[in-house]
Amino acid sequence: WNFKPQMRAYRFVGHKDAVMSVVFSPSGHLVASASRDKTVRLWIPSVKGESTVFKSHTATVRSVDFSPDGQSLLTASDDKSIKVWTVHRQKFQFSLNQHMNWVRCARFSPDGRMIVSGSDDKTVKLWDRNTKECVHTFFEHGGFVNSVAFHPSGTCIAAAGTDSTVKVWDIRTNRLLQHYQVHTAAVNGLSFHASGNYLITASNDSTLKILDLLEGRLFYTLHGHQGPATTVAFSRAGDFFASGGSDEQVMVWKTNFDQVDYSEVLKSHKARTDQPHPPPHIHDIPPRSPHTVRQVQRPAVPQLDARSEPRNLEAPSPEVVDVGPALFSNPQATATGQNGPVSNSLADFSLTSADVAMREPEYAPPAPSAAATQPLEKQTIPPQLANTLEHIVGQLDVITQTVSILEQRLSMTENKLREALDNQQKITLQVRPTD
Repeated sequence: WNFKPQMRAYRFVGHKDAVMSVVFSPSGHLVASASRDKTVRLWIPSVKGESTVFKSHTATVRSVDFSPDGQSLLTASDDKSIKVWTVHRQKFQFSLNQHMNWVRCARFSPDGRMIVSGSDDKTVKLWDRNTKECVHTFFEHGGFVNSVAFHPSGTCIAAAGTDSTVKVWDIRTNRLLQHYQVHTAAVNGLSFHASGNYLITASNDSTLKILDLLEGRLFYTLHGHQGPATTVAFSRAGDFFASGGSDEQVMVWKTNFDQVDYSEVLKSHKARTDQPHPPPHIHDIPPRSPHTVRQVQRPAVPQLDARSEPRNLEAPSPEVVDVGPALFSNPQATATGQNGPVSNSLADFSLTSADVAMREPEYAPPAPSAAATQPLEKQTIPPQLANTLEHIVGQLDVITQTVSILEQRLSMTENKLREALDNQQKITLQVRPTD
């Protein structure tokens, strides 16, 4: 299609079955399509509609993607394989074959060095294009993985699946960063905004949802399709996005939820991905425009300095500071130290109004003065109470040891349970029948 109303859409005929995926090359001079007829076609978007056929898959081809330089083509198929092709020579290069079930989607990283794939075996795999090896496998999804994508910075990946969830991982640490469960049905597609600040998803619940990645929350829900929304994608500049659904409608939406100038953001991402060292960092993403950033004014917290200078605890008569009335002494008593009188409470120090209000009035000591000082009274504890306290301390020691033993046993049980679950998942993947 052309956005100009007077321009007619080109109609390309060649596939013998349903078309599953379509993508433009980075230059916009080529279009690649994948089909149920087990082929991939490379089209020149012109009136003639000429195409070249790529044949190597033995089942439905569900996904196709261009490398950032436009020199390679990436395909994913129900034959459980991912294949890489050269565009100009139109030849097959290599295949990646570690998935145990249909591969729904595969994408190049922004620098073209990595590949991410999602499969019906409920895993997301990260591949090194040069070594052709699987770098890491993510098992967090509870259902088939329908769509995967790289963050524009190249540091993160996102995946969506039939378990109605969207997950974002950091591929430098292989840790799950964010988990969203905002849809009520399977999530079919997702796309990162060019700035990297937003992620849009399409679901069988007929909605599109925009996720704010900086704040980790649902930002907006769009209703338009009358049935399941099957796919969604942002434009390269991020100013538009398009969605398609089972209602046979393709909708083009204007991106107006942020006012950031994304040209500078795109230049930053391109400069990062063009340089192999250092790797891009997610903190390189600039903040949103000031009108959308919430400024939280935090009240100043008063500092409580209980000791303005170090005390000599090895002195024969070290100074003592009580934080409350003693059990067996006069609450009005004060202690005399090496440098003068020392109060038996914290009334001398800086307290907030809330702290002053919470103090009980009967224990509020008078302001310290030189005339009010007196020697500290010797505290004596009755023998019966001392025996009782010793017994309580002994019982507390026994309880502490018991809790420590229980914690150790609980940790051992958790480790054994985790190992059992991992072994069970591996066995399930090995014996699961092929769909």
